[in-house]
Amino acid sequence: MEPNWSFGQSLFFAATVITTIGYGHVTPLSESGKMFCIVFAILGIPLTLILLTAFVERLMVPSTLFLQFLNSRLGHLYQPFNIRVFHLSIIATLVITIFFLVPAIIFAAIEPGWDFLDALYYCVISLTTIGLGDYVPGDWPGQPYRLLYKICITGYLLVGLTFMMLMLTVFYDIPQLNFGLFFLLRSDEHTMDPEKMCLHGGARIGPKYNPQIDEPIRESIRVKPRPGDLSSPEDGRP
Repeated sequence: MEPNWSFGQSLFFAATVITTIGYGHVTPLSESGKMFCIVFAILGIPLTLILLTAFVERLMVPSTLFLQFLNSRLGHLYQPFNIRVFHLSIIATLVITIFFLVPAIIFAAIEPGWDFLDALYYCVISLTTIGLGDYVPGDWPGQPYRLLYKICITGYLLVGLTFMMLMLTVFYDIPQLNFGLFFLLRSDEHTMDPEKMCLHGGARIGPKYNPQIDEPIRESIRVKPRPGDLSSPEDGRP
């Protein structure tokens, strides 16, 4: 029987600590292990958040290019808000399919006693960092290739959390769906990003349209002849 603190189990435990999932099925019992876990969590959780945020910033580049592509093709047919919601729907569909439905099918096939609902429940509880710990993959005694299996699950959790953050970032970038804007003070609105304020439906930056100002204005321009120019007979001057 494999001990609790094998390399695969330890790697999986470390990943659940720094991602704040924390299933609780494996815990340190010694005082030195508890002290190390405290220091590891205090240092590892902020660094992991910074790392995942950097990955999300990288992923926002192709996401923004895809949004620009949708605007170029659908901008003459739909409002910018509708295009942004369609863009969010595509990303959400991909995330749900790749990181929830497909892994749930795989877990239901590999884990004994798990049906599709149990596996989907595990995926949702894990990628939302709730981590109840009632379902943990790879813990039954006869699990083949346990080390490789635990490493794959660790990679799945890290990549899945990154794309969950990407989906939430795309959602947050839609001003009409960002309900946090309703709780801002008026003094805080001036400190916001001007580009995001331009996208906000209720905020306008710059001069508003005024038909009296924006109408073409005719101006009479007097042309002053240069000293070297010859006077024409029509000027009425000798």
